[in-house]
Amino acid sequence: MRRRLRIGGVLAGALFGLAALTPVASAQVGTGPWNPWSPGYAEQERGCGQISGLTFQLTCSTGSGDQRAERRYDTYTGGTHQFEGSFKITSMSGARISVKQTFRDGSNAGPYFLLAVEKGGRMYAVEGGQTLASGATVGTSVRVNTINQVGSTHKVYINGSLKQTVDSPSGSYYDKIGSYRTSSGAGPITVQWSGVKFWTK
Repeated sequence: MRRRLRIGGVLAGALFGLAALTPVASAQVGTGPWNPWSPGYAEQERGCGQISGLTFQLTCSTGSGDQRAERRYDTYTGGTHQFEGSFKITSMSGARISVKQTFRDGSNAGPYFLLAVEKGGRMYAVEGGQTLASGATVGTSVRVNTINQVGSTHKVYINGSLKQTVDSPSGSYYDKIGSYRTSSGAGPITVQWSGVKFWTK
């Protein structure tokens, strides 16, 4: 009997150890609980935009026309949705390029939130021009989280710190990442994304 108890204790300890080592999918910011979500996506290459995996390039310095290399994720309606991912600019001689977007879809389709970068590392919201953070310099990884509670608020976090909260109208939305020339911007630029994840609640 003692042997069985001892073996049972060893097995229980081993199982506990395995449980402790098993990674739990959890969001980096915001109050949970969060449920992982795996949306589909489509890719868009226009003008001098090029995509290779999670690397997005604008290869020209054209300051006009539709220059983009983007991944557009599936549309969602209602609820609370969190995006997380890290981007690193590996080369940039252009400026004012959008790297992450939350877009409205449906009858109110159009730009809603666009995170863009300038030379020198300034990150700003294209709609309104608000500076959100600095430090997006060549070779530096920047983590971005957006939490869209549809019908309430849209929050933007940079490296875990809340940088912007705006109203979120009811309706449908989708996320995009990549390299997109803003109306006042131009390439060239190469952006690498990693650790892209989504949650809902």
